[in-house]
Amino acid sequence: MKRIDLPISKLSLAQKLDLMEKLWSELTRDDKKMKSPAWHEAILKDREQAFTAGKVTASDWEQSKKRIKKKIS
Repeated sequence: MKRIDLPISKLSLAQKLDLMEKLWSELTRDDKKMKSPAWHEAILKDREQAFTAGKVTASDWEQSKKRIKKKIS
């Protein structure tokens, strides 16, 4: 496979995040090929316990992405 060089360092933070999101979407299209590392499970369990205990709240993913993009723009 031929290596592709992209001028990533010239992209804005918002553009980098957009690119990362598109790459992740492409990588996870066939999620059976993609295995999560073991430490992901530990973090998810910790976060679930914090949520169940009322220490954190949940927010809609689309709204969260908008909030993050607005914060970094």
